[in-house]
Amino acid sequence: MRAISKGSEPPSLTIWKQANCHKHYTDLDTDIRRDIRDHALKEQFYLCAYCCQRIQDIDACHNEHVEARKLNSIRTLDFENIVASCNTLNQCGNAHKSQSLTLTPLMMECETELQFKISGRVKGVSDRATATIQVLNLGDREKNNRALIEKRKQLVNALLLANYIDPDEGLEDEELLELLIDELAQPQQGQLEPFAPVVINILRSWLQH
Repeated sequence: MRAISKGSEPPSLTIWKQANCHKHYTDLDTDIRRDIRDHALKEQFYLCAYCCQRIQDIDACHNEHVEARKLNSIRTLDFENIVASCNTLNQCGNAHKSQSLTLTPLMMECETELQFKISGRVKGVSDRATATIQVLNLGDREKNNRALIEKRKQLVNALLLANYIDPDEGLEDEELLELLIDELAQPQQGQLEPFAPVVINILRSWLQH
């Protein structure tokens, strides 16, 4: 995950809420839902809020309520509670449904309490991180989500190799690691590289060791 800094809600949503004080998300028309998705996707630099894979456009994702609508109906129109999730079956928003999330991409700790491996797997370093991995099916074990683990491994390796780093050997030069982390964290034309936050997480673990 990458911590998301939420911005202002779409003007269309603000206007609609002012005119419909006692209504909920289910009452929104399609155009406003798309505006919400568009705003969320841009502030996430076109990465899924949970798994960080690339989302090509607003038709390849959905509005995801971090605190599920069934758990808190008051926040269904709160843009601070809505992110863009990929549409992958049995993963991310599709797996979340109405379960409680104790660690979310709206918390800075999501970048440190999830530990990614070159193998493509992810491990929780806290109980809430482990629980979140299981709820969102983010690939702690191959039998749970082999497809995501393999996809993450391939794209992480490709991103490292593109920066002249052998994934099997790593890199011990702290200055170069810091420079690469800074480079990967910078969006290009409003987009981050697929799984860039995962690679940053791995590079930071190399720095710590």
